[in-house]
Amino acid sequence: MDAYTSFATVYDLFMDDIPYEGWCRYLTGLLKDYGVEEGLVLDLGCGTGTMTELLAREGYDMIGVDASAEMLEIAMEKREASGLDILYLLQDMQSFELYGTVGAVVSICDSLNYLLSYEDLAATFRLVDNYLDPGGLFIFDMNTEYKYRELLADETIAEDREEGSFIWENHFDLESRINQYDLTLFIPVDLEAGGGLNGLELEGLYRKYQETHLQRAFSLEEIQRALAGAGMEFVVCYDAFTRESPKEDSERVYVVARERKKGCSDHVDIKK
Repeated sequence: MDAYTSFATVYDLFMDDIPYEGWCRYLTGLLKDYGVEEGLVLDLGCGTGTMTELLAREGYDMIGVDASAEMLEIAMEKREASGLDILYLLQDMQSFELYGTVGAVVSICDSLNYLLSYEDLAATFRLVDNYLDPGGLFIFDMNTEYKYRELLADETIAEDREEGSFIWENHFDLESRINQYDLTLFIPVDLEAGGGLNGLELEGLYRKYQETHLQRAFSLEEIQRALAGAGMEFVVCYDAFTRESPKEDSERVYVVARERKKGCSDHVDIKK
């Protein structure tokens, strides 16, 4: 079952505990420390566009790419409300196409964990490298195996609100290093004028939706190898939201990589 379809309608509601402004300060700090103070930036796996909007407010010219039409619909509603000049593209991160190169690519909120094999990760990194300016920056985060194995594992997370409820069941397979999220949503029925259906009052009724999400844990060695294979330079890996090396119990890491300043002839023709 596709992920981020029905969940898209309530994603921001249930993610309201994420300190996006703080995450943006950390991310923009990394961008500026490594030389990207302005220019064109791609948000890969942008979701509902919260971080894309924040980066645009920081002065970056933003492009957002996501494979979920439902998530992008919400992102475009935000763009209409804010008036920010953001280009959104409905594309998969494994096959995205741009009209030119960008100064930086960012990917946060564990978007890259949705790649379920090393081959998929390596292919995505090659695409990122292709669309980076010479010397361009690639910054991304990932959930760690520790988080899946020790914190999520076989845990069930549930939340009940007036605006909707969810049950989030987890199972982590040690061999494949894939975590399966089985998500059950209960979303209030949208009341139309009159509020009834065949004489039944709809107020207080909820519609049930189910989705399955799969994420994979990658080791730092795999990440470094995939970056090198894509022609990028691994710069550093941080324990998330710090400037410290990852620890054994790090739940999320940030990786900074850089395009190796290849000549233009080394890039494929992106207009084909």
